[in-house]
Amino acid sequence: MATTPLDRTRVARTALKLLNETGLDGLTLRAIAKELDVKAPALYWHFKDKQALLDEMATEMMRRMTEDLAAGTSAGTSAGADAAPDADWRTALAASMRGLRRHLLMYRDGAKVYSGTHFTDTSYAEPMEAQLRMLTGGGFTPGGAARAWATAYSYTIGYVIEEQAMGPDPVKEEGGYDLEARAERLAAYPLAAAAGQEMFRDYDAGFEKGLTAIVAGIAATMR
Repeated sequence: MATTPLDRTRVARTALKLLNETGLDGLTLRAIAKELDVKAPALYWHFKDKQALLDEMATEMMRRMTEDLAAGTSAGTSAGADAAPDADWRTALAASMRGLRRHLLMYRDGAKVYSGTHFTDTSYAEPMEAQLRMLTGGGFTPGGAARAWATAYSYTIGYVIEEQAMGPDPVKEEGGYDLEARAERLAAYPLAAAAGQEMFRDYDAGFEKGLTAIVAGIAATMR
């Protein structure tokens, strides 16, 4: 049995480590218990079900992003935050979303884990407050700032979910959408067939193009 005390944070960190090996579908409480050298029922003292564990995993991901920000690393600076007072809100919002994407991509199925979960502490509050303060300082009403942030955030989460589902396996560094087979299936639909090259290749460039459109749309409709 484990000699280090078992707590929620230790379980979540172990689960994040296993996530990169198994993916979300293969992540089980039994596998986590084996890695921790405890019996599976011991985990139920801390988490009533897998969703509760996912909530804690997402919170641990947020804690790490917040720590990066506090440490002033390049990843942290982009991941959330308090931009310089004279920074343009467009630049700051785009940088924040790039940082979020970068952190989600550190974990296999990271965006799926992060999406739809409920944080178990308030580690998200400080960077979110800074983002909203940056937007209101840029001319948004509080409601408009909230909607602008949520729109950019939703785009980023959705993009990374698709990217991680359709792109190469990050562990095996292989796979990804077979565009030749797709084009053959869609031979009668040439525009749809050709669209695959834009949608399922060069995810970095695709994210940037979409992010530019999102920020421009926010500026035109929400500010």
